[in-house]
Amino acid sequence: MVSTDNWLLGALGFRVTGDLGPWTFYTSASKSLVFFPRMPAKEPASPAQITQREKFATAGAQWAQLSEEKRREWERAARRAGVRATGYNLFTYLVATGRKRTIQTIERQSGIALLT
Repeated sequence: MVSTDNWLLGALGFRVTGDLGPWTFYTSASKSLVFFPRMPAKEPASPAQITQREKFATAGAQWAQLSEEKRREWERAARRAGVRATGYNLFTYLVATGRKRTIQTIERQSGIALLT
């Protein structure tokens, strides 16, 4: 695994993430670009993995269908509540788990209605 400063790619407008040829890329919490040789799965996905992937795909599709204003509200609520997550992360959590009580807490903390 190699970690390198990501500022140059960002300055050029590139955001490298995922698999590219024989390499896998992601940006670390410290904003460094991390890459390592790609490691394809040796076994097919389990039923539980398939279920999880479907939940995340559903969440992504539903997020894309939200209006720009509603997505901004989720992002604002996350910031105001002081959680270490984005609005997209909170929305994905809701869709994947169905736990509305957690989101209701975020609504109370932020003063922004999300579940309406």
